[in-house]
Amino acid sequence: MTDEFDTTVYYDDDADESYLEDVTVAVLGFGSQGHAHAQNLDDSGVDVVVGLPEGNEDRPVAEDAGMQVETPPEAAAEGDIVVLLVPDNIQPIVYDEIEDALEPGDTLQFAHGFNIHYGQIEPPEGVDVAMVAPKSPGHLVRRTYQRGEGTPGLVAVYQDESGEAKEQALAYAKAIGCTRAGVIETTFREETETDLFGEQAVLCGGVTEMMKVGYETLVDAGYSPEMAYFEVLNELKLIVDLVYEGGLMEMWNSVSDTAEYGGLTRGEYVIDDSAREGMEQILEEVQDGTFAKEWISENQTNRPSYKQLREAEQNHEIEEVGEPLRELFSWDEAAE
Repeated sequence: MTDEFDTTVYYDDDADESYLEDVTVAVLGFGSQGHAHAQNLDDSGVDVVVGLPEGNEDRPVAEDAGMQVETPPEAAAEGDIVVLLVPDNIQPIVYDEIEDALEPGDTLQFAHGFNIHYGQIEPPEGVDVAMVAPKSPGHLVRRTYQRGEGTPGLVAVYQDESGEAKEQALAYAKAIGCTRAGVIETTFREETETDLFGEQAVLCGGVTEMMKVGYETLVDAGYSPEMAYFEVLNELKLIVDLVYEGGLMEMWNSVSDTAEYGGLTRGEYVIDDSAREGMEQILEEVQDGTFAKEWISENQTNRPSYKQLREAEQNHEIEEVGEPLRELFSWDEAAE
């Protein structure tokens, strides 16, 4: 364990696997995170049951992976730790189905704090409520575990009825491989709000808008769509990989002096005070629940805006240009 920074980070030696002895974990869902958690837990010697509705397309996938599969209520009744790993918008529905199966002494666990933080799920008294959130897509959680490695993760406790909720969550984090890389202690509020902000302002929202606008600027100026695609989208991975491996200075030290000077002097042309104001607005709407209410309402009305926006994104010229270009190169195969 290290507390060199304000945030505490836990590793393998900080997690006591005995907290999972004689414990059954019910993993509800077998999608991106669910399949990884269930299989990693199973490989770590933990008793696992997967909860999926009858007729669900993932049931044969889970059974082929050697998992015991029951309906969500049946799995929750068997589980001492019940882990909700279905999409955020589905979680309240599934929770209503399994709430009666939760007993005092059980643990209700999440990989994202959205529904607890915004009051869509109100857990009963007597039940621990914790979060173990790998900061990685599920297929990498599984792949790195199989290589003897792990992905970083987060751990948080919302309700500690047993007095041992964090210890059990750390044991769980170890069983899925996260403590091999390091697990940061946080809160449901902090995880939820920073996660939503990061997705909207930078990772999924800000970056994609910047790529599209950069592409449009070059094409409108008469440059070929193919060159525009490579300059503003394809090469982004190279830059992100450098930043991921060694921080901003690793990237600046790796690019040309021309690129470094141009980036340092012109970046603020794009990310200026108005961009900062936009980020502050995004954060405010995350903090005060505006975004959560909007997203909940969107799901309750069959997602009209979501579908329209997704269709527009799919039909953007950068997608039409990129698909045939990607087929001409073999970087995906090389990466594997």
